[in-house]
Amino acid sequence: MVKKTSAKGGDHVVTMREVAKAAGVSIKTVSNVVNDYQFVSDATRQKVHRAIDELGYVMNVSARNLRRGRSGIIALAIPDLQLPYFAQLSSLVITEAKKVGLRVIVEPTLYSREGELDALHGTQTAMVDGLIYSPLELGPDDAAEVDVDYPLVLIGERIFTDTVDHIATENVEGAKHATSYLLQSGCKRVAVVGVHEGEKVGSAALRFRGYREALEEAGVPFDPSLVVPMKMWHRVDGVNAMNALLDSGVRPDGVVALNDMLASGVMHSIQMHDLRIPEDISVIGFDNSDDSQYLSPSLTSIAPNLEAVARLSVRVLKNRIDGLPPLDGDSTAPVFRKVSSSLVVRNSTRRI
Repeated sequence: MVKKTSAKGGDHVVTMREVAKAAGVSIKTVSNVVNDYQFVSDATRQKVHRAIDELGYVMNVSARNLRRGRSGIIALAIPDLQLPYFAQLSSLVITEAKKVGLRVIVEPTLYSREGELDALHGTQTAMVDGLIYSPLELGPDDAAEVDVDYPLVLIGERIFTDTVDHIATENVEGAKHATSYLLQSGCKRVAVVGVHEGEKVGSAALRFRGYREALEEAGVPFDPSLVVPMKMWHRVDGVNAMNALLDSGVRPDGVVALNDMLASGVMHSIQMHDLRIPEDISVIGFDNSDDSQYLSPSLTSIAPNLEAVARLSVRVLKNRIDGLPPLDGDSTAPVFRKVSSSLVVRNSTRRI
């Protein structure tokens, strides 16, 4: 988490990440070398110094001194503040951080791979003590990117690695619970809205897996015509998805929307087609956003327990900043915790 300048590259700012790539080592190893830490082999140290010389990397001493001190500020990198899920998460993280004497800078990465990488490796990281990081564009092949030289807590389901602390939510279990509830309430044809085609990891892929598992356990054949892909998860995307489904002649009697914004758009489309909720079509969302209880009818939704996500993330990060084990006990190994979810039943679904 150190600002760098370039001795050879003119206006270009050489980053520690570039040095690590050139030397074929991790960012943490480069940090250990430039800070003259022990336990780095001579061969590795030589490779790193060779890459430093070739790229013209120069450490900014004032940034290094800031890193060794404390700013009392942490960063939260999220894709979008407009989505209720991330807005609520941000508010909860700020509240939890304040309890332990930390301030929070919220950095929207705007669904951009470049933005997510900048949040990890940009010069602004020198100004904060640690980072809570929720990527959407990075994936399993990018695990090395989160191997940074400062305290970091990963949240979400895009990257799984045992090298950093990670707080996750029950995406598979939550979507499975939602789908099972619709089937138990009498639904025979349950559609799913918001699937990301080709995605193997991430919230969409995991929630789709939960949907498939519920169908299989109930002995209900999978029907591809009831799967509605949608890249973005805003309200208008839910409207467009449900319009396309109903206008094609496909008629579900239940819908699992992969977030509440999609669900609200789905409900609007259903009502514009002169269909009733839940008498004709039941709808379940995901995230239990604050607005879900004020929709008409109020929305049944999976609550991912963001309060626990925020509380654990801040606790682990604060302990890392203070040089303590991340959670109870003496182990300093990276932790992985999955927070349990629950189904909040409201009026958009028929009762079991």
